[in-house]
Amino acid sequence: MPPVIGISTCLDHRERWRAGREYLYLDQRYSQAVEQAGGTPILLPVGDDAAGAASRIDGLLLPGGDDFEPARPYPADVVFEPVAPRQLAFDRALLAAARTRGLPVLGICYGAQLMALEGGGSLHHHLPLDLPDAAPHQLPEPEGRHPLELEPGSRLAALLDDEAHEVNSLHHQAIAEPGRGMRVCARAPDGVIEAIEAPGSGFELGVQWHPEKLGDAGGPLFRALVEASASTTRG
Repeated sequence: MPPVIGISTCLDHRERWRAGREYLYLDQRYSQAVEQAGGTPILLPVGDDAAGAASRIDGLLLPGGDDFEPARPYPADVVFEPVAPRQLAFDRALLAAARTRGLPVLGICYGAQLMALEGGGSLHHHLPLDLPDAAPHQLPEPEGRHPLELEPGSRLAALLDDEAHEVNSLHHQAIAEPGRGMRVCARAPDGVIEAIEAPGSGFELGVQWHPEKLGDAGGPLFRALVEASASTTRG
């Protein structure tokens, strides 16, 4: 049986789509990428039983999402789209349950940032202000790309064959410190952290770019998640 990859969903709690309704949503490219990598994707709705959800999957994909709110005020012209509190609570519990079980985890953008924060790491909440010397990181699609500098000897470098890669860039928040149990494994040329990973035999990888939007170039990350999840004992 193909490994089951649980994908957490985003919660529209501000009724942006229709008044009086809250919607769960996900870019279909995430589930398509998991299927193409040989896994069976299932969507995990925001709820109260994160441990139960984690017991039914073989690997976890934490996709991109909304913003983490900063503790200090920013200028009025800096716009944040805060993640729904109920979604954040569920995702935190889901990640904790996955880590307790030793499940393979792939975090993308918001998902990678959550992985860092849950280990006591920190974020740049708005790159243009927090790192004014950084290059732009909200680049137009589909042509906007920047080079990726891989850490030699890292799991990510092995997955990408230590070759030069260019990735998309759609974020204004970024990891500042990777947190306990995680190490930096890739940066942009300006030094901004682009990926973190857990050392050792377990599979935990968080990337700031969006491999689900890169077609075949994003395939190695999803295949690695599916392959690592194939040996999971569910339950």
